[in-house]
Amino acid sequence: FSGVLAEDVLRALLELQDTLAATTAWAPGAGRNVSLQDVCYAPLNPTEPRVGDCAVSSVTQYFQNNGSRLALTALQQDGDDRGTVDWHDHLIYCV
Repeated sequence: FSGVLAEDVLRALLELQDTLAATTAWAPGAGRNVSLQDVCYAPLNPTEPRVGDCAVSSVTQYFQNNGSRLALTALQQDGDDRGTVDWHDHLIYCV
């Protein structure tokens, strides 16, 4: 994998998403700081959304927007063939 599907790019994207999720801005009309949870689409918790409830459309969602899940590996055996699967295999399986 290369380009936008390189691991370093995915990690940078996760970091950017975390930064954006933590961003706040002063809203004079509301008289308070607002954040992503105030404006995001959260279909599973529309009345009291938390940042984790916001719907995210990103390739990192295949790893639940979590760098630890991106780093996971597992041993796999298929008959006599053995190997280690990682994020590449997970992404191929999902798409």
